[in-house]
Amino acid sequence: MKVLANDGISQTGIDSLEASGFEVTTTTIAQDELIEYINENLIDVILVRSATKVRKDIIDSCPSIKIIGRGGVGMDNIDVEYARSKGLQVINTPAASSASVAELVFAHLFGGVRYLYDANRNMPLDGDSRFKDLKKNYAGGRELRGKTIGIIGIGRIGQEVAKIALGCGMKVIVSDMFIDKVNVKVEFFDGQFINTELNSIPFEDLLKESDFISLHVPAQKDYVIGRNEFELMKDGAAIVNAARGGVINEVALIEAIENNKLSFAAIDTFENEPTPAITVLMNGKLSLTPHIGAATKEAQDRIGTELAEQIKEILIKN
Repeated sequence: MKVLANDGISQTGIDSLEASGFEVTTTTIAQDELIEYINENLIDVILVRSATKVRKDIIDSCPSIKIIGRGGVGMDNIDVEYARSKGLQVINTPAASSASVAELVFAHLFGGVRYLYDANRNMPLDGDSRFKDLKKNYAGGRELRGKTIGIIGIGRIGQEVAKIALGCGMKVIVSDMFIDKVNVKVEFFDGQFINTELNSIPFEDLLKESDFISLHVPAQKDYVIGRNEFELMKDGAAIVNAARGGVINEVALIEAIENNKLSFAAIDTFENEPTPAITVLMNGKLSLTPHIGAATKEAQDRIGTELAEQIKEILIKN
């Protein structure tokens, strides 16, 4: 049986599949050449991340496909319901990258409150000639401890963000359209743990009360955060989007940054990937990463292993 991992898969996933007799190809095939390649090579399983799309055309034109797999959480690049209506199995790995995304959120938050996103731009340019000026510019940092973080969407990733926030001594408030409350278990290295119940509050209350906001929602038809929502936020608040591009109105975000409504913002997922708006890329108060929330070795190993186990469960044990 043949597996095409078009957006890549970890070596642990490859090893697991090959040990069970699967032939794994990791060559990236261009989107417009996928149908021909799949049919010529009689691919049984196609695995994707966020780059490759598996739409109705591929599903209808490639009868050899039995499984479509998404390494990660969101499956907005796959016509999931249509595929399942045609008898195909659609799988993903919703929990594998949660911790990695949550840690990136806090990398942005720690960098934001201490101006690292700007200092790392300017120190190489002016550190030798304007050291005292730069020191003065970045001397007004803040601590996260004691501040309020509002988490929009309290699913797996949102809960991981909450765990880190609680460990940092932050007040955690959450808002979720579908979840009324969750029990978050914060585990420590020595086996001890604490349980904290988080109750969802109204969305507008979260916007008004939060010092920092982190988004953890799926792709939406409309913006979750736009001009009206920015207006409700505290003056000097900050926001992180490591969820999906398009959940924040980036034009309104730049306006909120430039009129000092926000102290800083961080973006890992953009409205126009892979060509983000120049106004976003060049703004000095934005902390930016190129959609790397799940891009840790540990997460990729978990994703590859989980996909391999699911594939074997479906194609071998059944």
